[in-house]
Parts: sequence; structure tokens; C-alpha cells
Amino acid sequence: ETIIYLRYAPHTEGAATASGNNRAAFHWRPIHLVKQEGTGTELPMTGDKVFVHYVGTLLDGTPFDSSRERGEKFSFELGKGQVIKAWDLGVATMKVGEISQLICKPEYAYGTAGSPPKIPPNATLVFQVELFEFRGEDITEGEDGGIIRRIITKGEGYTKPNEGAAVEVCLEGSCEGKVFDKRELKFELGDGESLGLPSGVEKALMAMEQGEESLFIIKPKYGYGNTGNSKYNIPGEATLQYKLKLTTFEKAKESWEMNSAEKLEQSIIVKEKGTQYFKEGKYRQASVQYKRIVSWLENESSLPEGEEQKAQALRLAAHLNLAMCFLKLQEPSSTFDNCDKALELDDTNEKALFRRGEALFAMKEFDRARADFQRVIQLYPSNKAAKSQVALCQKQIKEQHEKDKRLYANMFQKFAERDAKVRQTALSPYTLFLIHFVTLQSKM
Repeated sequence: ETIIYLRYAPHTEGAATASGNNRAAFHWRPIHLVKQEGTGTELPMTGDKVFVHYVGTLLDGTPFDSSRERGEKFSFELGKGQVIKAWDLGVATMKVGEISQLICKPEYAYGTAGSPPKIPPNATLVFQVELFEFRGEDITEGEDGGIIRRIITKGEGYTKPNEGAAVEVCLEGSCEGKVFDKRELKFELGDGESLGLPSGVEKALMAMEQGEESLFIIKPKYGYGNTGNSKYNIPGEATLQYKLKLTTFEKAKESWEMNSAEKLEQSIIVKEKGTQYFKEGKYRQASVQYKRIVSWLENESSLPEGEEQKAQALRLAAHLNLAMCFLKLQEPSSTFDNCDKALELDDTNEKALFRRGEALFAMKEFDRARADFQRVIQLYPSNKAAKSQVALCQKQIKEQHEKDKRLYANMFQKFAERDAKVRQTALSPYTLFLIHFVTLQSKM
């Protein structure tokens, strides 16, 4: 058996180590007996989701809990305090496939309180644990697996950078094992694209604490997409790996920290910034700036007299510009949402109606798209682009009708053939003989 000791000094948090060196300087207690070696060399990191089976007993062998009896693996996030301290320390030293016995002294288990009724106070516990799998933390909003974090060094505090925060970061980007970018940067979150950073890096930074160092696996959606990056020789659809250290940051003012005058002033500034990004073809960065205007002004109810119209004009422009950004980014549902918001502010707005029609066309909702373009023509008869779009919609609707007709015709043909086959196979020779016999009898 391999023994891994828990090292701890008085008034010092415990830490796990794989050797027994310098034992005289610390108090040591064995907690980790390896019963079956695991495979590979990789160990789980803080924040990883680990999947285990375990059997828990008291020191005298009395069982009190078993995931194996339940027939379902147990999972938890390592190092987040979701389990007893001995587990956070012990499982962090295990490899996939390893089976170990964790001997947990009370101070690393349930302490003086115990866990009634099965675990008495000051109980030493024994767990046999098998590690099946561990995976990094998915930090994307929809948990689509696009950005996975592995924490190397935990950060300090609980606050994280927000949109517009000034950050200092050390980064190292690699693809297929080759480092393509290694820099120390100071910038505002939202400006990363101008520095050649993929959107996933900024999203990653917004999930970090000060002083944290982490490894991020970034899928193409949050990396350089299907086009890649020619400067760094990154091919399309490449998965990237970034090691990031957030040295320090200063949060941008939140909406609730600003008065109405500040919100209006800052909205004008970021609108210009967004417009400049849009002109440069940096649509994602532009959208970040326009979103800030919406967040500042959308629910503002304490504007000075005479400033309401200015705020409404800024909000309208922000939604229209966001709609255009998302069209360029081929995200029609987001375009549609922003056009709806713009039309709530101005229900006859030409750009909002036209762009919503474009979004619906991209979503293959040709009838609804045609209705929006026809509304544009009704309100603005000189809009030639809307007339062209109506013609395109009608063409698509006609093609869809023809396609549906062919589809249904084929379906009906198949149903008819199947029914005929069923009727044929259902009449056995004996049945046909009876029918023929009855027919002859009726004629006699």
C-alpha cells in the first residue's frame, strides 16, 4: 500500500503531499492508503467536478453510508467546501481508476458535533473511495462546454471583474501544443478583440478572482471560430488553450453606482466607441459597448427634466446598432430581440422593421419576414431594398410550398403502397378460397 500523509502545523491549514520528507517539522497523520493504483499522471484541480464511488465506515467497521449501495456515483466540486475537508485534500491526490482508503480524523471530518444519528461526535471515519472521472468547470452561461476552467492557483476574495473593468493579466495561448501568444496586458474588458484576443478570454477573465491562475480550454465558438486567425496561424474550428493569471483589476462602475447625468454622459462616450469598433468590423466589441448603454438607461427613472428624450434616443440607437451587430455576427435571434425592443420605443421605425425582417428571413420564417418588409413599404414607399426583400420572400415561400407538395405527395404514395401491401398480405389462400366459395354459393 502507498501511504500519503496529511501534513499540518499548529494554526495552519492542512495540505496534502505525496511524500514523508521533513516529517519532524510538522505533525503527520496518514489519511490516504492507495489500494489500487490509478492511470496516467493527471490529478484533479480545484473547482473540477469529480465523480466517485465510496463506502463510509466508522473506525470499528460500522457502515454509515455507501454510494455503491445506492448504485449511483457521487459528484462534487473539488476544493469548494462541498464535502468534508479530508475529501477535498485526499481526492486531490488521486488519479482516475485509483481506489484509496481515506482515514479521516475528526478535525478533517465532522468534528466535535458529528453528524447524528449515524456519526457520533469526535469520530474518526474511514472511506474507501474510487475515482472514476474528473472534469473542469464549465463557466459559460448556458453550460455548453465552450469554456472549461482548471484552477491552478486559487485567487483572493470573492469579487470578479465586470464588463469595462480595467485588468492586468499574464496570458499564454496555445493550440495543439504550440504557444502562439504570450504577453502581459493592461486593458478594459470589452476591448480584447482589438488586442487579438478571442471572446472566450474576456469571458474567462470575468469568472476569475484577483491573483487566480487558471487553465482554460476554449472551443471555436468562443475562440477564433470557423475562420481561424491568420496572424497566429490558427486554423478554423481550432480549440485553444489559455493559461491566464489575473494579476489585479479595478471594477467598472455598476449602473447603481452612477447618477443619471453620469449614465447619459458615459452612454454618449461608449456609443462613439461602439461606432468606431463597428466601422473597423469589430462587431462583437461594438456590441459590448452598445449593451452598456442599454444596461445603464433601460430602467432609469430619475432623469433630469428634458433629458428623457435624449435617453430614449440613445436607447433606440443602442438597440438598432445591436441588431446590426448581431446580423453581421449571424445571430438572427439576438437581432430579432433587439428590433423588438427598438419597436417598443418607436413602433414605426424603418430600420427596426427592416432588420427584424432580415432576422426572420435568416431564421427561415419567410411569411413573417415578408410582413415586416411590406410594413416598411407601406410606411416608407421609397424603400427599394424592402421591395426587393418582399420579392425574395415570395420566391422562398413559393419554393417552400413546392417542396412541401413533393414531400406530402411522396408520403401519401408511401402510405397508399403500404396499405395495399397490408391488404394483400392479410388475405391468405384459405381466406380467398372461402370468399370464392361463398360467392359461388350465393349465385346458386
